[in-house]
Amino acid sequence: MSFSFLPLITQGDEQLFKALNRIGPVILSAQSSVPLPSTADHPYILFESSTDPVDLDQLIKWLDEGVEKLILPLSWTKEVIGTIPRERLVLLLDVANVSAVSDKVRSAVSGVLLKTPSLDLDFVTSVSKFFAGSAIYVLSTSTDLPSPSNVRQLKGIGATPVLPESQLTLEATSAANLNIADAYVAPITSDRKDGLFPTIVSTETGHSLGLVYSSVESVKESIVTGKGVYQSRKHGLWRKGETSGATQEVVSIRLDCDSDSLEFRVVQHGAGFCHLNRQSCFGEASGLPALENILRSRLESAPEGSYTRRLFNDAELLRSKIMEEADELCRAETKEEIQFEAADLIYFALTKCTAAGVSIADIERSLDRKAKRVTRRAGNAKPQWSKKEAESAPAPAKATPVSTETIRMNTYDLATASSEQRAQLLRRPVLNSNEMIDKVKPIVEEVRKRGDKALLEFTAKFDRAQLSSTVIFPPFAPESMQLEDFIRDAIDVAYSNIKKFHEAQNSDAILRVETMPGVVCSRFARPIARVGLYIPGGTAILPSTALMLGIPAQVAGCKEIVFATPPRSDGSISPEVMYVAHLVGATAILKAGGAQAVSALAYGTETVPKVDKIFGPGNQWVTAAKMLVQNDTDALVSIDMPAGPSEVLVIADHTANPAFVAADLLSQAEHGVDSQVVLVAVNLTEEHLAEIEAEVNKQALALERVDIVRQSIPKSNIVKVATVDEGIAFSNDYAPEHLILHLQDASDRVAQIDNAGSIFVGAFTPESCGDYASGTNHTLPTNGYARQFSGVNTLSFQKHITSQEITADGLGGLGPVVATLADCEGLQAHANAVRIRLQSIGNREGAL
Repeated sequence: MSFSFLPLITQGDEQLFKALNRIGPVILSAQSSVPLPSTADHPYILFESSTDPVDLDQLIKWLDEGVEKLILPLSWTKEVIGTIPRERLVLLLDVANVSAVSDKVRSAVSGVLLKTPSLDLDFVTSVSKFFAGSAIYVLSTSTDLPSPSNVRQLKGIGATPVLPESQLTLEATSAANLNIADAYVAPITSDRKDGLFPTIVSTETGHSLGLVYSSVESVKESIVTGKGVYQSRKHGLWRKGETSGATQEVVSIRLDCDSDSLEFRVVQHGAGFCHLNRQSCFGEASGLPALENILRSRLESAPEGSYTRRLFNDAELLRSKIMEEADELCRAETKEEIQFEAADLIYFALTKCTAAGVSIADIERSLDRKAKRVTRRAGNAKPQWSKKEAESAPAPAKATPVSTETIRMNTYDLATASSEQRAQLLRRPVLNSNEMIDKVKPIVEEVRKRGDKALLEFTAKFDRAQLSSTVIFPPFAPESMQLEDFIRDAIDVAYSNIKKFHEAQNSDAILRVETMPGVVCSRFARPIARVGLYIPGGTAILPSTALMLGIPAQVAGCKEIVFATPPRSDGSISPEVMYVAHLVGATAILKAGGAQAVSALAYGTETVPKVDKIFGPGNQWVTAAKMLVQNDTDALVSIDMPAGPSEVLVIADHTANPAFVAADLLSQAEHGVDSQVVLVAVNLTEEHLAEIEAEVNKQALALERVDIVRQSIPKSNIVKVATVDEGIAFSNDYAPEHLILHLQDASDRVAQIDNAGSIFVGAFTPESCGDYASGTNHTLPTNGYARQFSGVNTLSFQKHITSQEITADGLGGLGPVVATLADCEGLQAHANAVRIRLQSIGNREGAL
């Protein structure tokens, strides 16, 4: 960093000190009675007397508390070499003892403060050469006042002048004192005809707000007042915010390395720096600054009942979320998982900081101070977090918003909920689609461009499987489908039921309608030729998904059925999925998962067949990749539906068995940490609700996937309603993926359901049956899309073609109508295509 000069503070004029601190560090005399100001920005400490013995502990304490550099006399410097880091040590030298400096001392310091009776530039130059690579600071002991010219001369030979506080002033330069702004701008040069200095204005954290220009006058005023003042090329001095109210507090003013441009770091108030009422002239803020702005805004105006308001108001919830996200980050393994979980942790951590008035700039200052500490702690984890301690004790239960022991849902009463709270209850865990698409785009592009080579690299990186080939083609090896008899029998029963239900949906009948005499319109179905079926293989093996996607594709008559599923670590595919692939007639199995598998299916590679439509659930990487490729005209591929985390909504009245209800809720909660389950409690007593909650906790603790449930259940809700009609109305607004009716006369209520992926009617119809073997499909719309989308079915794998056949008599009746409408739209060629035929018909009839 380049400084015009360094001030030596001995008296401590507060106003002067604040102004000096804006333009760089200050040197504080250790012999002075002036205390270290709390606002000092990495000051230097000068020890001029060496008569006392070195107090090494005190020196290190200074450094640990944020002192940038220690300026020590030669005798002390010799004693601290090897203990005080070179970059934190400056040697104090009188002209007389320059020759006494050894090579060892010279190499152990980062700078020299030279006390000289006069500003002898030649002597300073020779000292600079002797201490090559070190900063040279020059303090004249002369009573003569240095001039801006002296400052400029010293900077010209690479030295920085040190000016005593007694010689500096905030007033105009006089015979006795030098104005600090005059000293500061003295070495600044400009290559512009108007003499102005290009000036970058940025936030405290260094994010650019805009480019402006400064003059000597504007810099002087900014230093003295601490306000952002610049030079308009048309209108003179520009005091930022004077008319708009978007004022600035100047934190620091810095020179660049060759002293021809400036950087102002400021705290920006009001709408922003740009005249377009945004923070920066270079566009909207992104990343951490954008998040900080949003959180500050939400702190001031987030509506009661909103999630952000809950975080600000509920310290225990926020604490639990921070602990939860920290644990998820620790468990993350891939680069993508780590960056995703780190972003979540930063969000909640910054929420806590914002609530406490701590800014990112405050955090960065703390980091800077910690980086400058000389003494270091051992860095061992506290006992409750250490691995050794954890191995000798039971693993602690994961924290939840209510308790670290009991797994519970959040409870709301719809009768007392505001419209904002009701809207919040309908929302799902937020997935930033645009952010995820940006993340998967490089993966998709790599597979698109480099094909199998990229696919194999990503499979090794993400799935940790070293493969020599990407695809398995039939006939599939019998040894790859080795299953225990009871598993094979279960798959066969499920296959039969699902196939029977989906065959019933398949109709070969051609729709044929004569819309008017001689005009016959038809519609008929054709299978989509090539389909890609994504079978997840992350936290659970899902042969059920292979059945649910493969069977309707088989029934519809698709010519190519390509499975895509992540391989196991040895490169193989689970035998359950292999067996289903055999049953449904899969034509290829792609051994890959994630965005790379979606890209390979969409574009094709040397070995992976390109498909026309991609089906199947997956994590957010898969979902984002599907959304990306469906919008790429080069891919020419469609997808089944938008997808999100799995979800279930249960409507329960007084007849509901608490154990059944809890089991149904947990069957979805175990899918993933972002799953959401909702219980709509119809006029249930507090005792009945307590029984259900107790069963949730009891059954959850018995699950192998309890760690997942500990995270998903606390994000889920109990919604109390007064009547069944009110509960169904809420469900229709929520539009759940799975809807379970634990109601008296449940079948009579099905007619009231408008929005749901699939309905499970009555106490003995668990959602699990639909997931596996009842016959319906379990690939269903989530995230509220049941309002617009159906679940996967046989028709999902078909498209319908229409045709029409018109006789001459039929055209005679229809043609004038068509020609008239075409004329209305100004499409003459359309009308002509009809009239030329009508004319031909008329000529033929006339000839007859």
